[in-house]
Amino acid sequence: MAFPSLTLDKISIPLPIIQGGMGIGVSLSNLASAVALEGGIGVIAGALIGFNEKDISRDPEAADCRALTSEIRAARAKSRGAAGLLGVNIMVALVNFAALVRTSLSEKIDVIFSGAGLPTDLPAYLREAAEKAQEEIHTKLAPIVSSARAATLIAKKWLANYNHAPDLVVLEGPKAGGHLGFKRDHLEAEDQRLHRLLPEVLEALKPFEDKCGRAIPVLAGGGVYTGADIREVLGIGAAGVQMGTRFVTTWECDASLAFKKAYLAAADRDNMIINSPVGMPGRAIRSQFLEDMESGLKRPGGCIYHCIKTCDPATTPYCISLALVNAQRGNLERGFAFAGANVGRVNDIVSVKTLVKTLREEYDAST
Repeated sequence: MAFPSLTLDKISIPLPIIQGGMGIGVSLSNLASAVALEGGIGVIAGALIGFNEKDISRDPEAADCRALTSEIRAARAKSRGAAGLLGVNIMVALVNFAALVRTSLSEKIDVIFSGAGLPTDLPAYLREAAEKAQEEIHTKLAPIVSSARAATLIAKKWLANYNHAPDLVVLEGPKAGGHLGFKRDHLEAEDQRLHRLLPEVLEALKPFEDKCGRAIPVLAGGGVYTGADIREVLGIGAAGVQMGTRFVTTWECDASLAFKKAYLAAADRDNMIINSPVGMPGRAIRSQFLEDMESGLKRPGGCIYHCIKTCDPATTPYCISLALVNAQRGNLERGFAFAGANVGRVNDIVSVKTLVKTLREEYDAST
């Protein structure tokens, strides 16, 4: 049996998989275009996307918007004729959130994913862009949530204020990598597991589907690793899945080879939860850098990026953006890699095409 297609309003794509947006610089045009070519949704991460621009410390907003434009155009050129879609992931917590959203809309990106906060005003930017262009903008808007409560709040505000229901919703469970929308002491709670949360979110969105007269697809991520996992999540009612960790160890992933090798070297015991300067818990690969931080050996330093609204440079023990830039470039001694709970299962680097083929085979074998 083939994967079921994913339908977003009148658009149908053959692969019901979103490649998670992974910053800083882990998922850019190379990875996103490769996923789109395989029929899924490839996602460019907007967080500090301009880290290689010469003026990133002097004018981070201009640098990020310029880099985002470049990456969207490069991904579109590389994936010309693809059956899949291209998306961007823009964190609500970013200082330049509005500028990145406007840039994405001006480039007519297929999907904007937004989490790390509640994107309650996201449709306002779509309306603004359409008025400016004097034409309809077909970009899909997708909030990333971790609970039925958040999904309900966003859907209610979007419909009441903009007459726009979410085009799709991404539910991230506690086993996801990166920043997590859960309290640290809730991460292992039975009622917070993805399989418990998904039915609650599906039920919460039903009234809004009735109001807008269409389906609101929910795609679930966080701990989805194999084709069998995909079948299980689809069986619960999800329209598709989001996967991040498994796409990192592909040749097309935009991170350095050293970054990918950190995934290969990680064992289950190396998966750890950190207290991020962003103000949220995060899931990462254990490293000397993180152990020094947890032990209090790091001290507040200067801030050159000013990228996160909730980060206080005067009190935070380290600059998370600088640490992630170092890791992306392969300097793991001065940084660390975010990763999902299944990172210990990764054992080789493959192409995106091979990975998707493997997922299809695992899905078929799980019947």
